[in-house]
Amino acid sequence: MKTLLLILACLPAFAQTSSNDEAAVKATVNKLFEGMQKADSTILRPLFTPTARLQTVVNKQGEVAVNDDGIGKFISSIGKAKAGTLDERLASMEVKIDGELATAWTPYVFYRQDQKSHCGVNAFTLVKMSGSWKIQTIIDTRRKDNCPDLPKQ
Repeated sequence: MKTLLLILACLPAFAQTSSNDEAAVKATVNKLFEGMQKADSTILRPLFTPTARLQTVVNKQGEVAVNDDGIGKFISSIGKAKAGTLDERLASMEVKIDGELATAWTPYVFYRQDQKSHCGVNAFTLVKMSGSWKIQTIIDTRRKDNCPDLPKQ
C-alpha cells in the first residue's frame, strides 16, 4: 500500500517532466527534418551525439541485413543537396521516455524534388545530455510500394 501511495504521489511531477521532455524530443526530431529541407548541415550537427549512427534495415529477396554508417556521412550528404529538394514528411510521431532515454517512432514518406521516392518508419533513439535531447541512432525501413500521399508540411 505504501508503495502504491508513493507512486501515485510522484505521478503529477513525472507527467509534467515527461510532457516537457516529449515536446523537446519532438522539437529535436523536427529540427532534423527542417535541416534536411534547407540542406543545412550546420542545423544538423548539434542534434547528434558524437557517436551517433544511421542504420537501415534492408531486405533483399528475403535476406535481411542492417546497413550501418556514422552520422557524418549522412550530414555531409544533406549539406551537398540543393535546398528544397529533400522533403521527409511524417505521418505521426510517437514518443516514449524513461529518464534520459527517449525513442520516437515516425512513419514517413520521402520526397525528392517533389516526387515520391520511398516510405517506411524511422525509429530514433535520443539521449538527454547536458539538458538537451541528442539523437544517438536512427534506424529506418525503406520501401517503394504502399506509400501513402502525405501533404506538404
